[in-house]
Amino acid sequence: MQTHPAAQLDARRKKLLFRSWHRGMREMDLLMGQFADSQIAGLSDAELDDYEALMEAPDPEIFKWLTGTVPVPDNFATSVFAKLRGYHTAK
Repeated sequence: MQTHPAAQLDARRKKLLFRSWHRGMREMDLLMGQFADSQIAGLSDAELDDYEALMEAPDPEIFKWLTGTVPVPDNFATSVFAKLRGYHTAK
């Protein structure tokens, strides 16, 4: 459920929101898209930097990190990844 009107987002957040829902792997569309719908408006610039970097990782790898199948590499073990994981753990 979106907690913001998409029209009120800046261009950077709109682009990340779109990319979150269009990952290529349906499971990741849902995981990243739902998180972005809920959290993108409140992320800091530094968190947006980390989220953009995370968006460049392959879907299967992110999925493994989220499910705990493999450890999260240090360069992706950021506060925004913790928020992403926590968002879905809380659901």
